[in-house]
Amino acid sequence: MSDEDITLTAGDAEVTVQPGNGGRVGGLRVGGLELLRQGERFGCFPMVPWCGRIRDGRFRDGATVRQMPLNAPPNAIHGTARDGAWKVARRTADEVVLTYALVAPWPYPGLVTQVITLAGDELRIAMSVEAHDSSFPAQIGWHPWFNRTLAASDGSHGRDVRVAFEPAWQEERGEDHLPTGHRVAPKPGPWDDCFGMPGGVDVTLTWPGQLELKVASREEWVVVYDEQEAAVCVEPQTGPPDGLNSLPRLVTPLEPLEASTTWSWTRL
Repeated sequence: MSDEDITLTAGDAEVTVQPGNGGRVGGLRVGGLELLRQGERFGCFPMVPWCGRIRDGRFRDGATVRQMPLNAPPNAIHGTARDGAWKVARRTADEVVLTYALVAPWPYPGLVTQVITLAGDELRIAMSVEAHDSSFPAQIGWHPWFNRTLAASDGSHGRDVRVAFEPAWQEERGEDHLPTGHRVAPKPGPWDDCFGMPGGVDVTLTWPGQLELKVASREEWVVVYDEQEAAVCVEPQTGPPDGLNSLPRLVTPLEPLEASTTWSWTRL
């Protein structure tokens, strides 16, 4: 295990990786601008082995009903790996490989691997979930907290970020914040909602006069959350919230679940 932060550098970008704090990216600075909200619970954490909420913390695997701890009562939220310490398998100046063994309360043994790679103008995060002996349903996703405004070196803040994307649908959200199973035409924000992008996630965040960042993934679901004053979240994931029940992806000993996201940026 490693509780020490790891710094990756490339060009004028610097990434802080925190193996001991849930394997999260704790910071991303581009030309001195910190893009991620700082704090133990923030940055960008991996959501695995599920994303978002599980209704009542329960999901069905065949005839077996599994119960997860209700860490967001009355539901379970964002998986278990963000609460654990990850191992550093390999590191270089611009890349780190982290692993996390799935343990209780998750009922199935398995291994999660994250590869975090920084290039001059992009950050790529790839993740896989492997099953050791028995198959199980799982999801992969990332939960970045992007600062709503960026602080310049003189301490001044720019204008609020603009979020632009063109989803094919929006998952209708019930009063419990979980999808009802119906798809509706995308509605204007503010959002705490899941959207479908069949051609792959493609969301652009623009901090006017400072920086443009594109969040991309081959996956077709993204949760956008902009109801908080300090930050906005753009979360690519392999299925919608409560997806272990509505759209499970099976991990088998022969077939892992794999996903990736790329953030690319341009200075304005």
